[in-house]
Amino acid sequence: MSFETDLKKLEELTEKLRSEDTGLEESIRIYEEATQLTKKLNATLEDVKRKIEEVSRDGVVTERSEE
Repeated sequence: MSFETDLKKLEELTEKLRSEDTGLEESIRIYEEATQLTKKLNATLEDVKRKIEEVSRDGVVTERSEE
């Protein structure tokens, strides 16, 4: 999924957690999924930050293979 899609999913999960209709077991599942998604989003942001720093320093970005 793209960063934007993952971010939208995280927002949806957050709304479900805030809902009074969400039971405990489902809340735990949603929390676990949201935590994993947050880690993925943070990793993506860190990668983008490194690329921006490289451009600022060198003026050129080299493509890295997707992990």
